[in-house]
Amino acid sequence: MASITPVLKKQGLNPADANSYRPISNLSVLSKLLERLVAQQLQHYSCTAGLLPTLQSGFRPRHSTETAILRVLSDILSDVDRGDFAALVLLDLSAAFDTVDHDILLQRLQTSFGIASAALEWFQSYLTSRTQYVRRGTARSTTVRLICGVPQGSVLGPILFIMYTADLVSLIQQHCLSPHLYADDTS
Repeated sequence: MASITPVLKKQGLNPADANSYRPISNLSVLSKLLERLVAQQLQHYSCTAGLLPTLQSGFRPRHSTETAILRVLSDILSDVDRGDFAALVLLDLSAAFDTVDHDILLQRLQTSFGIASAALEWFQSYLTSRTQYVRRGTARSTTVRLICGVPQGSVLGPILFIMYTADLVSLIQQHCLSPHLYADDTS
């Protein structure tokens, strides 16, 4: 169960508009510790096996916004230097973490990342039967059951999102384009 704390995305947004807030999941300490252990193993496994897209800079060791910017700028300058046409298209998914389909994510973990048996069952139990409520000051909403999404503010959420969208890189490259991703942003 997650307690959601709405946090204003940026200064200047309308505080009366629910879309101006990012839902941060506050999870139990035990849950965060367990997630941290699983995330370390998952990161180690996927990095050593070369399973994560090399063109994804978000939530990865030794990757940052700086490496993402340098890559995109380098691609554009290389195209221009060769006399090719260069255009930058930016895609930002709205509520990306909230729209992750659990069945598709579990299928991707199995087929693209080779996660099976007890490990896959653990991820299934982690994703299903999740509940949350919104807390604002002393007020609290009713508890609802989630049917999709990975928790924002969790330890595992970011790496699961990267794994969920990993095939996006090869899909874009099939159209002779040079993608680069940073979390839920695609260039």
